[in-house]
Amino acid sequence: MKIPLLDLKAQYSQIKDEIRQAVDEVLESQQFILGPRVSELESEIASYSRCKYALGVSSGTDALLLALMALGTGHGDIVITTPYTFFATAGCIARLGAKPVFADIDPATFNIDPRKLETLLEKMTSEELSRVRAVIPVHLFGQMADMQSIVPICRKYGLKIIEDAAQAIGSECPFGGGVKRAGSIGDIGCFSFFPSKNLGGIGDGGMVVTNDADLYEKMKILRVHGSSPKYYHRAVGGNFRLDEIQAAVLLVKLKYLDTWTEARQKNARIYDELLSGVVSEHFRTPAVLPGYRHIYNQYCIRTAKRDDLKVHLRENGVATEIYYPLPMHLQECFRYLGYKKGDFPEAEEAALTSLALPVYPEMGADGLEYTADLIRNFIMR
Repeated sequence: MKIPLLDLKAQYSQIKDEIRQAVDEVLESQQFILGPRVSELESEIASYSRCKYALGVSSGTDALLLALMALGTGHGDIVITTPYTFFATAGCIARLGAKPVFADIDPATFNIDPRKLETLLEKMTSEELSRVRAVIPVHLFGQMADMQSIVPICRKYGLKIIEDAAQAIGSECPFGGGVKRAGSIGDIGCFSFFPSKNLGGIGDGGMVVTNDADLYEKMKILRVHGSSPKYYHRAVGGNFRLDEIQAAVLLVKLKYLDTWTEARQKNARIYDELLSGVVSEHFRTPAVLPGYRHIYNQYCIRTAKRDDLKVHLRENGVATEIYYPLPMHLQECFRYLGYKKGDFPEAEEAALTSLALPVYPEMGADGLEYTADLIRNFIMR
């Protein structure tokens, strides 16, 4: 049996006619930049994420960059985030001349550990604290970070929060006696519409969301080279616009997002059940915190035998992926930060032990059972 990590062709085959009609309508209109479909998608994503405002941008990376720029991040500033994430989180900080500073992760969720964040801030000098511009918690693999704990810490120190929700559109966590969606808690939330995301386009795309009118207006201007009105520049921005064709495709897909998420959640529950017999301190399935809505952009298991298991699955037709093999603090380009191996042991351990299994919505029960059987037999031998 051959099982890909993600089967976008299966998804496309179900909505092909709708996608082609949506794209053809854009082509007929010949309106490709910041047209009515971008505006409609912004309204829909704002509503879906339970935010007041949304802006379509060119990628998830540019969403982070725009958010940081809107907060005035620049040379000499410090931005705190996790060392266990996709490169864009730390890369955007560095691109603006600011310094990425890391706090280790919670081994159960892969997300930044609020206790480590608080300890880091407590140990900073007053001069260092004065340079901290923001904190970027990453909602990794589809489960939100512990925002109930993170927000009071950040507010105590007067810090802005950018939610990196690139992998977490529609995910939820308990907050303030209720439930909040990814992107709606911090000052700015950032989404990615990279094709492999739960809501993926046919190329790059992203979105920023906020409940702050001033930040919204600032990002709206920065998105188009800092111009308002056209050709009159209040600031140096960038070309961060979302294409009209991407918006048209995403509007079609958004209608199916919750159905696809439910299918991913169902597949995750099946994995949990099938693998329950081998769960131990040496083999773990994803932890879902009480009251959280995990959307399973990835279903990541953990085992010290990760590399051998990956080979075993590949030899038997099952594709997997390692997210991520090297934490940010050990990347060559961040050597100047002065971190060393051992500084963030939980992130380093996750990089050595985590493995993402296929969990896409169209994956059938036979594929799930086949994959789980291979894993059980490998772990128990």
